[in-house]
Amino acid sequence: MYSAITGWGMAVPEKILTNADLERIVDTSDDWIVSRTGIRERHVAAPDETASTLAIRAAQEALACAHLAPTDLDMIILGTVTGDYSFPATACLVQDALGATCPAFDIQAACTGWIYGTVMAHQFVITGAARHVLVIGVEVLSKITDMRDRGTCVLFGDGAGATVVSATETPGGVLGWTLGADGARPEQLYRKAGGSKYPITRDNLDSHDPYIHMMGSEVFKFATRTMGTAMEEALAKAGLTAHDIDLFIPHQANLRNIEAASKR
Repeated sequence: MYSAITGWGMAVPEKILTNADLERIVDTSDDWIVSRTGIRERHVAAPDETASTLAIRAAQEALACAHLAPTDLDMIILGTVTGDYSFPATACLVQDALGATCPAFDIQAACTGWIYGTVMAHQFVITGAARHVLVIGVEVLSKITDMRDRGTCVLFGDGAGATVVSATETPGGVLGWTLGADGARPEQLYRKAGGSKYPITRDNLDSHDPYIHMMGSEVFKFATRTMGTAMEEALAKAGLTAHDIDLFIPHQANLRNIEAASKR
């Protein structure tokens, strides 16, 4: 049995925050943002928009694309670090809203959430444990971004993407993958307060600890190094070379990261 993506969908908030808008909020400029990140605008959630509302819309679009009903799903895997609640899982909220009856759970792998979820879905499908798995990646990072920090507020927006991973007897589908992790330096990109180590208090609210903190140059060096290695490993597992690839879709974080990985 093989696994293949049979449906896909997406959802973004209607509100758009442009670089010109940010110029009025923080000390930055359109030229500075575009030259360093390639970003000109980002979608930002309204007060009543959450991870689940965006995920539901993306999931409905993916199911329609795959010509499936919610009751056809055997599992829902949702990757996010900005779920509606600490618990229950946002995937469970999506399951209920869709009218599905399958197991549903969240994974927290930040930028790699959808990749981790897809690899997990692939495993369930090729072993025969599931026939159709809905994988969702969703973030509402605007709600944990410090709009006074120009190093992060220019980067992050909100949105959801969903795919259906299905069983097929046709050779192909997911050909190769690689996963990795490095927990040695959490302070390079993390949300310090809000977990069990640093519960939210009045003091750390005033110090902005519940917002995203990032050491940009360190993240850049790590990302460009590991992206290249991961691509080489995935290609090797698939029995392919870079010359065989017609389209490469990177994680959209920063134009310089993408260009450096492309050169690699």
